[in-house]
Parts: sequence; structure tokens; C-alpha cells
Amino acid sequence: MPDTTTTDRPLHPLAQDPIRLLLAAGGTREPIDPVRYLGNRSSGRMGAAIADAAHAAGWRVSLLLGTNELDRLPEGPRIMRFESTAQLQELLRDQAPACDILVMAAAVADYRPAQPASEKLRRVEGRPLTLELTPTPDLLAEQSARARHDQMTVGFALEPEADLLRSGRDKLSRKRADLIIANPIETLDADGVRAVLIDATGERPVGTMPKARFAELLVAELAERLETKRTTPTDAPQNH
Repeated sequence: MPDTTTTDRPLHPLAQDPIRLLLAAGGTREPIDPVRYLGNRSSGRMGAAIADAAHAAGWRVSLLLGTNELDRLPEGPRIMRFESTAQLQELLRDQAPACDILVMAAAVADYRPAQPASEKLRRVEGRPLTLELTPTPDLLAEQSARARHDQMTVGFALEPEADLLRSGRDKLSRKRADLIIANPIETLDADGVRAVLIDATGERPVGTMPKARFAELLVAELAERLETKRTTPTDAPQNH
């Protein structure tokens, strides 16, 4: 798809140039055979809302989009499609060096079939089928390790509410991200979020609100954090 992003609209007040956002959204499909796959229930709505809000703020947005249940695609961002974790990894390696902020809102599979069949698997009556699964690479951790001082990496954590903060802090540490947005798994498929922002300084709940409103607040938050990161000396302690 051609790049339809425009840069003639007002920029965020903190931005000198349009902020370049690389955003991954939607789910992955890991092939079992040519017609079957392992997937997940990602709708892509949170990622689409962030893409819309960032484009409205004058950012230059590149959207990596997997499987989704969107009624419409965001207008303005450059959209690149992926299905598998491997395809998303390739896109990230190619596109991430040019971005200012990477937001990983995609629901990436934790495991994939170790040896996908080259032909359609046939059902054999009375005989079970066993699949060997192998871990997928940690894409956010990989990109955080490669990030420059002036780049930000942001991840999402969808966890049971009782385990939300502990899991979010653990994810922040393991993935060496600048920010984790933790959201209770009870809000899966909902139109709203009940998010907590987690960084090296602690946690900050942002309350319950529609995804579109949260996306607007997040875009403003990320712009401020990027400005701080750009003006912080390179020898100062960093979140990751």
C-alpha cells in the first residue's frame, strides 16, 4: 500500500519534526499445515485506535498489521501486513531503525509448530494427533536490545487482574522496554481499557475509558516521554 501519511497538519507541541511511530497490531497465525494454523483472539482495535490518534497528532505512522477484526483500516498510516511471527520479525528488523517510537500492541504467539507439514494433515479415526511446539522469539526484547538512546520501545501486557502489576513489572524487566501498558485480561474483546502504565519509576493507573480516548492520552504521554529521553544525557540511568 502506498504511503498516504501527510505531514502538513500541526505537529505535537513538543515535536521538532513529525514523530515516527512504528506500531505492530493484530494477531499472528502460526502454520500447522497449508490450511490450518495456531492463532489468537486479537481484534487489532487497540492498535488501530493508537494509529488513528498518532496520525491525528501529526505523527508519521507505519502500521504493521496482522489478523484482526477491524470494521475499517486506519486512514493515513502506511500499512504493511504480516501473518506469522517470523514475518513480523522480518518487518521489525527492516522498519525499526527508522522509527522514534516502537509500540508493540500485536498479540504475538508464544509458541509455534516446530515442523509445519508441507501437505494437509489427514484425520485418522481413533488416532490422536500430537503437535510439537517450539517457542517463538521475543520480538520486543530483541528490538529493545537494538534500540538507540533516542528511541523508545513500548509493550502491552494482557494479564489476569490479580496478577497484573507483578506480571507487568516482570515484563518490563525481561523485555527491557521503556514502558509497559498493562491491561486486565477480563477486558479482552471489550471496547474500553482499564490500563496501568508501568515503567522503571513505578505504576500509574489511568482509569477505565474507551480505547479511542486512551489512545489519545497515550500519544500525548509518549510525546512527552520521547522529549525527555532525547534531552537526557546518554550516561544518565535509563529505564532499560
